[in-house]
Amino acid sequence: MFPIGEDIQFLTWLGRIVDILLVTYVIYKMIMVIRGTRAVQLVKGITVILAVWFLSSFFGLRTLQWIMSQMVTYGLLAIIIIFQPELRRALEQLGRGRIFGGRTAPEEESSYKTVEAIIKSVNYMAKRRIGALLSIEKETGMNDYVETGIPMNASITSELLINVFIPNTPLHDGAVIIRNNEISAAACYLPLSENPFISKELGTRHRAALGISEVTDSLTIAVSEETGSISVTKNGDLHRDIDEETLRAMLEKDLVIDQKQNGSTLWQWGGKKNG
Repeated sequence: MFPIGEDIQFLTWLGRIVDILLVTYVIYKMIMVIRGTRAVQLVKGITVILAVWFLSSFFGLRTLQWIMSQMVTYGLLAIIIIFQPELRRALEQLGRGRIFGGRTAPEEESSYKTVEAIIKSVNYMAKRRIGALLSIEKETGMNDYVETGIPMNASITSELLINVFIPNTPLHDGAVIIRNNEISAAACYLPLSENPFISKELGTRHRAALGISEVTDSLTIAVSEETGSISVTKNGDLHRDIDEETLRAMLEKDLVIDQKQNGSTLWQWGGKKNG
């Protein structure tokens, strides 16, 4: 038996270790929530401000220190406003019990069904040279593009995706946004790439595919209505004329394997008329 004093000291140290582990785990989960979003760049900016504040205090730079102090004082309100989409997403995931939990079997099965629906619809449209653009959202939010479209809130199926992109239908000229295995909105617009080195033979659809991949971490599928070829963009890179097996491998990596690691279930599809 340990003396009472040693027992209390042991429990105190055990409590501190548990406290540190819990805080570390919470910080890790918060990093996973904002990873790949615009919030990462904002966090870097905040880190620079804090570093400048510390250095100005250390070296006695009073004017600079006062400016940094004002920025920190009013920074909390600014953070709430700037991080509003990320905070809302974190609260939604917390409400679903997904920040501190893993990916469930129904969600993983739904991811495979989503992959199959994409492949089936893309193959159908490619054979018939029906132009389409499918941009798969990963970590970076795309709410700005959702708000430009028409709300649908419909379950995703290959038949519905095909029907949306049929020429001369009301919703085909624009983007279709999919969120949580539902089509959240249609007739949305994606940003066009301003890269001057893009091949002149690429039209609006491929420029939109490159554009969205330059500003987000999405994986985007473009079906050419001129040739029926399938192209994929990711991180600003364009992979042209890919086959079904390559497409399946890329989709499963982004929708099943990567999503399985971080618990995200957000997908987006979009389309442009010309390309």
